[in-house]
Amino acid sequence: MTDFRQAFLQFALARDVLRFGDFVTKAGRRTPYFFNAGLFNDGASLRRLGEFYAEALIASGIGCDQLFGPAYKGITLAAATAIALAASGHNLPFSFNRKEAKDHGEGGSIVGAALAGRVMIVDDVITAGTSVRESVTAIRSHGATPAGVLIALDRMERGSGTLSAVKEVEAEFGIPVAAIATLDDVMALVAARTDLAIHLDAIAAYRERWGAA
Repeated sequence: MTDFRQAFLQFALARDVLRFGDFVTKAGRRTPYFFNAGLFNDGASLRRLGEFYAEALIASGIGCDQLFGPAYKGITLAAATAIALAASGHNLPFSFNRKEAKDHGEGGSIVGAALAGRVMIVDDVITAGTSVRESVTAIRSHGATPAGVLIALDRMERGSGTLSAVKEVEAEFGIPVAAIATLDDVMALVAARTDLAIHLDAIAAYRERWGAA
């Protein structure tokens, strides 16, 4: 693990965002670990999270001109990332979508900077790819180009077929996906900590069952 990936997982553990035990995912899969980015729910946590997103974006080498946060979780994630990038000398505009178009005032479904150039989608995780699909459609409908997707954690699980949900998105839309950390990083962290090592076999078994080929 690179330093920022390791630091991110330690940060997620400290905020109880990354948990180990017995959980059921939205897809109905029983899992020995759970990641809930919604628990980054105070100012200090959001500031630090934005810094991790910014580090991951820069490390990915994916070029972009703007950030886009799909409603609802992506709104704060894109804003926090934009602030962190600006603090490191990369000042990018950002925008987000409304779930329902506004029919008064400025109107429309996009809030913030007008969509233009290469737009990076910022979200928490990719499960079914629904928010990515909606985001890509919105970006292209405004004449802009989706540059990629930036997420917090790649669970490396199968999507609707044999590919992972992340790889399905890359194949469907022809754009790269970058993550702050992956399941490989989680397993490396668990293996390295005596207080977490008891969960390693269960995570390995889960990956064997649900992991992408």
